[in-house]
Amino acid sequence: MLPMNVRVKRVETAAERDSSLALRRRVFVQEQGVPPELEPDELDEAADHVLALDEAGACVGTGRLLLQSPGVGRVGRMAVEARCRGAGVGARVLQELERVARARGLREIVLHAQVHAQAFYDKAGYAPAGEEFEEAGIAHVTMRKRL
Repeated sequence: MLPMNVRVKRVETAAERDSSLALRRRVFVQEQGVPPELEPDELDEAADHVLALDEAGACVGTGRLLLQSPGVGRVGRMAVEARCRGAGVGARVLQELERVARARGLREIVLHAQVHAQAFYDKAGYAPAGEEFEEAGIAHVTMRKRL
């Protein structure tokens, strides 16, 4: 698939946040079977959210950044619309989350990657840190990257 022409930005309005949450529901709850009570969660209020908008202004990618501990951020809730996967949308969202992390003075990012997506994060410079574990019924691995 060819790279998509998307605009990636921090969520600034209630409408953008609603679009981001709707994409997460489609990906995590409808596609992957995550229990709906886990999505969204209480951490959303404290997070920086990023979204990717296609040419028509539709949200096709999203992710969030939380402060995990001093100097360390945690990326999570990375989701890309099914029709857009493999077109660079996730990479652009991750790059913007890393930019936000650097702007906040963070030195490292930690994330819980779904095992099937580990190669995506490997390519972006993340390294596994620990054994596989289950989260919301899905196999994950913790990964880290120094900024």
